[in-house]
Amino acid sequence: MSANRPPAVAGSFYPADPGRLTLELRHFLEAVKPVRFPHPNPLPEGEGAGGLLREFRVKALIVPHAGYMYSGAIAASAYATLRPIAARIRRVVLLGPTHRVAVSGLALPAATTFTTPLGEIKLDTGAMRELARLPQVVVSDAVHAQEHSLEVQLPFLQTVLQDFTLVPLAVGEATAGEVAAVLEQVWGGAETLIVISSDLSHYLPAEVAQRIDRATADEILHLHPVPSHQQACGATPVNGLLLAARRHHLVPHLLDLRNSGDTAGPHDSVVGYAAFALTGENDHVH
Repeated sequence: MSANRPPAVAGSFYPADPGRLTLELRHFLEAVKPVRFPHPNPLPEGEGAGGLLREFRVKALIVPHAGYMYSGAIAASAYATLRPIAARIRRVVLLGPTHRVAVSGLALPAATTFTTPLGEIKLDTGAMRELARLPQVVVSDAVHAQEHSLEVQLPFLQTVLQDFTLVPLAVGEATAGEVAAVLEQVWGGAETLIVISSDLSHYLPAEVAQRIDRATADEILHLHPVPSHQQACGATPVNGLLLAARRHHLVPHLLDLRNSGDTAGPHDSVVGYAAFALTGENDHVH
């Protein structure tokens, strides 16, 4: 296969025309109101540079991966939180569940670039070579070739961030511990952002989905593992992040919780979407 992974779902999940895609992304992002993440243990008045305004910084996001007409606005609520720190983010570690090709463990591509209608993204091949040494990591372009859970995140990242490399991992049969071990190796500092791609419940009546998705969101907000893939198709990478988040004392914040019936679909059979930001103390840039 070529060293480049071309877009597979441009024109279906999101616009293939760069101009239209840019306008759609701007529309989503500009509709999001700014969010601040106060530090849970603020310094007393007069202590430190920030005093009571001391804040946590975003380290990780959990975002949905449906077509933009369904979940784009929800995903935008997470990506908009990166605007204040965009200049310092130089690498994105992106994990999402596999939908087309089954795999044991986590799959890296052999490709060295991913392309969208907005241009080319270079992969962090050095970090990928190191990850490929782990027993739970395999290399497979086939797993990535048609996978949408990672691809739909790329135009958002290209729009919000300035210059970054990518570490893309498609997650198959794995444990939360195996995912967390991968994240630990590329955790980095303030220069590294982690993005987990996952939808919530699938094809339930809206009122049932709302109840189940609220319960799933509450689990994530308490850093508790999501019990099943029926509650979140990306439960495996989500749970790996939550395990790492507990180790690194991250704080989760729910930014948006809706379903396809709220955005662009019928109410008798909906897919749930949520956006979270996980924040923590500023790490040193590596």
